[in-house]
Amino acid sequence: MRTLRIDYLKHKFGYNHKNLLLNLVLTIFLFGLASKFVFFPSLSPEISPDLEHPFAEKTNTDPEPQNPLVFSQQVTENQTTLSEQVPQLAPVLEHVFQNEDQVSPSKKKCDYFSGDWVPNPVGPVYTNESCNLIESPQNCLKNGRPDKEFLYWKWAPRDCDLPPFDPFKFLNEMRNKAWALIGDSISRNHVQSLLCMLSTVEQPVLVYHDEEYKSKSWHFPSYNFNISVIWSPFLVEAAIFEDFNGVSSSEVELYLDKLDSKWKDQFLNFDYIIISCGKWFLKSAIYYENDTILGCHYCNKKNLTELGFNFAYRKALKFVLNFIASSNHKGSIFFRTFTPDHFENGEWFSGGTCNRKAPVTEGEIEMKYLNKMLRDIELEEFRKAAAKASRSGVNLKLVDLAPLSLLRPDGHPGPYREFHPFAEKGKNAKVQNDCLHWCLPGPIDYWNDILMEMVVNG
Repeated sequence: MRTLRIDYLKHKFGYNHKNLLLNLVLTIFLFGLASKFVFFPSLSPEISPDLEHPFAEKTNTDPEPQNPLVFSQQVTENQTTLSEQVPQLAPVLEHVFQNEDQVSPSKKKCDYFSGDWVPNPVGPVYTNESCNLIESPQNCLKNGRPDKEFLYWKWAPRDCDLPPFDPFKFLNEMRNKAWALIGDSISRNHVQSLLCMLSTVEQPVLVYHDEEYKSKSWHFPSYNFNISVIWSPFLVEAAIFEDFNGVSSSEVELYLDKLDSKWKDQFLNFDYIIISCGKWFLKSAIYYENDTILGCHYCNKKNLTELGFNFAYRKALKFVLNFIASSNHKGSIFFRTFTPDHFENGEWFSGGTCNRKAPVTEGEIEMKYLNKMLRDIELEEFRKAAAKASRSGVNLKLVDLAPLSLLRPDGHPGPYREFHPFAEKGKNAKVQNDCLHWCLPGPIDYWNDILMEMVVNG
């Protein structure tokens, strides 16, 4: 009987021991599995879909910031963190590229100026009602332009992505800095666009204007950031005799060997400069050098040699770019190519119009002969100056906006440079069209997308 009891205990003990071991193993396994999801959620595809697509487009769901300064810093930090994470996703983390051919396509330099206009259902980031900085001749919707399709396109480079302009990040990066846009009325057009986009973060304060309000300066107090537009249509010294509508009473007197002091005297005060010219050189003018008349272009003065606008443009542009390339400027200088007009069936003075309602594709329209002459001179003289600037340590870059602007014949005010131009005279009335400047909002806003990538993101 005692033997049977011992055998029974032995069998009972053995059976329970196995159960205990099995329960212990199962408990450890379940505890480890639970710890995995609790402490390492990124390893679970159900919890973190970012593992499959680390660059998934994110929708901004942040509430309206109470303090733009704090929000802008947060945006910058988040984007910097994302960019720092990119190399960690590469298959070989320790690999160092030895030459450009080894760099992945996504890391190669992007050609922002070769692309297409594609539909953009989102539309502009501001409206003519939300921005009070738009000058009347470019406020097309307020002036009665009936169609709005021209607002729903964006510029898309073919070989890379072009992120939309980020006003928070831009202002944060430009803290304590100063910009200047130097040139003709297209520069004034451009500065309005940039200000309208930045005004979605903070309203700029006008701190200076000249007598005719052609040159102005604005200040963003929270960022200690300044933007100026300096009206200098020739970049060299000029005496201009014309009224508000561009009607001249005499030829322009152009001094091809003297820089316009309006920008030259404050050139070193700006961290970033966008400089341009072009169209004004097509005007009738008398050319001077060493205070002596060289000749003219399309002038009625007697005994003056016809030299042509291309002669003057090359000579003036070479002088300007050589000054920049040999200067001691420590910031960034962008030479912007001129933007072509889209007058059809005539010119601005002979009934030309621009009635197109959509962008065109590359090759659909050609640049006018005179515009092409200006562009060829710009590219040739820039290449020469850029080589010199590189040797002297001046940061001179080309912003070639002519090709992408050529594809937007629908983006001009046309007859809506004036307030409701057909209200009194009827729809068939002949009114002067503006097929050179740009509606705001409009295609010119996307110039800022490109500039931001060149300036802020390198």
